[in-house]
This record gives sequence, structure tokens and C-alpha cells, in this order.
Amino acid sequence: MPGYGSGAPSNPQAPAVHKGFRGSIKDFPGADPLRDVEVLRKAMKGFGTDENAIIELLGSRSNKQRVPMVAAYKTTYGKDLFHDLKSELTGNFEKLVLAMMMTPTQFDASQLREAIKGAGTDEACLIEILSSRSNADICEITRIYKAEYGKSLEDAIISDTSGHFRRLLVSLSQVAGNRDERETVDVSLAKQDAQKLYAAGENKVGTDESQFNAILCARSKPHLRAVFQEYQQMCGRDIEKSICREMSGNVESGMVAVVKCIKNTPAYFAERLHKAMQGAGTKDTTLIRIMVSRSEIDMLDIRQAYAQTYGKSLYTAISGDTSGDYKKLLLKLCGGSD
Repeated sequence: MPGYGSGAPSNPQAPAVHKGFRGSIKDFPGADPLRDVEVLRKAMKGFGTDENAIIELLGSRSNKQRVPMVAAYKTTYGKDLFHDLKSELTGNFEKLVLAMMMTPTQFDASQLREAIKGAGTDEACLIEILSSRSNADICEITRIYKAEYGKSLEDAIISDTSGHFRRLLVSLSQVAGNRDERETVDVSLAKQDAQKLYAAGENKVGTDESQFNAILCARSKPHLRAVFQEYQQMCGRDIEKSICREMSGNVESGMVAVVKCIKNTPAYFAERLHKAMQGAGTKDTTLIRIMVSRSEIDMLDIRQAYAQTYGKSLYTAISGDTSGDYKKLLLKLCGGSD
């Protein structure tokens, strides 16, 4: 996905630009879905399941090599691969394997659906997906959501959230300017936007959230990075700190996530992973989602950010926090230990 994590080198808030592929999972040379499904079938047939065979196979195929296995399995055996995997596997290992068999946008749509339906909303999941995906992704996610669940993503968000948080999510679910990385920055316009943000927050009684919404959701990433710099110079405070002082609850965490994603997407995901594994109990849904969805985009950059921020490798953190087959497959997605 071009665009992620690139930025003008003159901007200290832009992450370092790495040339080439920054994922941990690459295409496997000469992979053939018809041969691969034989391996899967053999691993699941008979008494007991050969989990290692499944881990070795899926952990060494890219998403576009895994997804065709679903059709190849049906063609070869007349059976549904998802159904067979569900009946053979359990727990987080099962969830991880099923996630890896979907296209990235199918998986995102299903995660948004899970976050919205049922009692309570997983607001952090909604924020994470909607603030970090490209325009092409958002288009495809909204199409799949409507086709799969018979309701538009926007309607689902509207009926499940409220207030300024709802407005933020609706804005993020549109194909928006803030996902564009190719724009050249006009410093005078960046100054104007920084002034508007200052006037809407620190410089008035109460906060004009809609002004923050308008700027954070409709401007390009390079422009916003320049706005954040101008803002810092203007009021001597980081934009994130201002948001935390001015807002609260979901809208605060939503706006902060948008800012973090714009400044440095890999660092944002490193922090999400750290929080998912911190303290008692692991937030496995978050861990699975990030490891699967970033493994072919910026996992190498996330690993780098993780090690820099937390003083240990992501590989070590996952090893210490998970176990069994689940751990083995997560470590495949992680790639190496830094």
C-alpha cells in the first residue's frame, strides 16, 4: 500500500522513509493453491490435527496466496475450508487462522461488524481501522460491509455511536483527503489551519470539536504534519496534549489516534500492540487484527518502533505473552526478532 509512513524528510514528525517492501510476509516462490490445499486436507484428516503443518504452510504464504486456497479446497474436496478449519481448531489459534484466510478488506469489514454488534461497542477497534486504512481500502470495506451485512457501514456507525464521536467516525468512513500522501505542502495554509485549531481549543472557553473534525479528517497527511509543527510553534504545546486537555472520552481517544496515525503509523501500531499485551490478560482480538493486517504493509517498521519505544523486541513480547500454536503462528507473522 503506497503512501504509508512516507513523508518529506524535512519534517521531523514524518517517519523515516524506507524504500521497498516493509512487510514481514512475502510471496512464496511457486506457491500453488491446489498443492497447498492438499497439505491442509492432510493436516486435518483422520485422528488429530497436524497444527505444525498448518502453521508452516500459512505462515509462509502471502495473503494473496492464502485466499485462493478457499476456492481450491472447495473445488478439490467439495467442502468449505472455513467450516473444516473451525471444526478442527480452537481458541485464538482458530481465530488467527480464519483471519489469515480472508482478504484484508473482508477481515476489516468483519472486525468492524464485531466491534459494532452486540452489547457494548469496541470503540478502539473502530478508530484503529478507520483512521489507518487507505482510500481504496475504505471504499472496498464499505462495499463489503453493505453486501455482507445488509446495512451500510455509515448507518451502522450512526445507530451505534453518538455526538462528536459519531461525527468523527462518519468522517473517517468517507474517502477522505487525509489519506493522501502525495500532496505538496503550502506552509501558509498549514499556519492558517494551526490557528483555527488553536482558536477552536486552547484559545476559547469550551472546545469546537467540529473544527478539529473538519481539519483532521479532510486534509492530507503531509499537510497535517506541517499543521502539527506550526501548532507546536504557535502555542508551545503538542497537538495531542491539547486534545487531551480539551476533550474527553471516545472523541478524545479518536482524535488522538488520528493524530498519531498521521504523525507515524508504525509507532501508533506499536503502541496498540504494547497495550494489547500489557497487564493481566491479553487483548487477543487486537493482537490478531494488527499482526494479520500489518504483516504485509509495515511490520518491519512496527517492529523497529516497538523496540525503540519499549526496549525489547516485538518478537520477545509476543513470545512472553502467548503460547502454543497460537504463539508459533503469530511469530511467523512477526518475522524476525530484532
